[in-house]
Amino acid sequence: MELRHLRSFLAVAEELHFGRAAARLHISQPPLSQQIRRLEDEIGARLFRRTNRRVQLTPAGRAFLAEARQAIASAERAAGAAQRAERGELGQLVVGYVTSATYGPLPDVIRMFRKRLPEVELKLRNLRSVHQSQALLDRRIDIGLVRPHAADSRIVYEALWREPVVVALPSDHPLAHRTAVDIADLATDIFLIAPAEDTAAFHDEVLALCRRAGFTPRVDDGVPDVQAALALVAAGLGINPVPAALQRFRRRGVVYRPFRPRTLRIELGLAWRRDDESALVQQFRRVARETARRAERRG
Repeated sequence: MELRHLRSFLAVAEELHFGRAAARLHISQPPLSQQIRRLEDEIGARLFRRTNRRVQLTPAGRAFLAEARQAIASAERAAGAAQRAERGELGQLVVGYVTSATYGPLPDVIRMFRKRLPEVELKLRNLRSVHQSQALLDRRIDIGLVRPHAADSRIVYEALWREPVVVALPSDHPLAHRTAVDIADLATDIFLIAPAEDTAAFHDEVLALCRRAGFTPRVDDGVPDVQAALALVAAGLGINPVPAALQRFRRRGVVYRPFRPRTLRIELGLAWRRDDESALVQQFRRVARETARRAERRG
């Protein structure tokens, strides 16, 4: 049973006139009559009673009319849903994110995305950057907010945000009273930073900055995440260079101070599969870029 035959039936049923129905469908009357006859043959019932002066629905036609309307409406809804999905306006998107992004751009990106595309179901997965690469390849996530790291060539990385790095100090640290900290003054402290495999570029940059200041830092890189690192800072077990956005995370026993000079910065960007051309991923990338531009304008 073809959808065009149902639409032809509906036009005749509403007009009760083959000539007017044909004009409404932008076809001539003979093809319309043929479509109705084929439909009746397929169903095995007469849908219209025709005389020289009038067209009437038969009892079978009246019963068929309600179902035909529902079928046409359902088909139109299905077509509309497919078109919205094709444009990235419908469906499900699984987004990975590093913990520190929750204190930075993630809330703004999600808020704008949901406002712009309310019919898309967003699912969020908290994963370290290095784990997001495998999750992308396994198709457990569709796109991720990650720190730069050594990734598979099948994954594309786009840097969107660069923010200053500050140092988290125990509140009773000798430098806690200063307004800014020279990295050379941290030569005797233990640096609590994420493993190099997860944020290799940041890890290398911190080490290089220390070497330029004349020392090789003592590093504890066994810290699983930033919240654990800040708990150790509060306990007085070390210091932690963190993205400036992390200052929003308040913890008793921890203070944040900018570095002097403020040259150290850390990137956050998007990662997605190179072969993924889905409109949903493109929509998320578009919103993230716009959020990044707004953040840059705000300074």
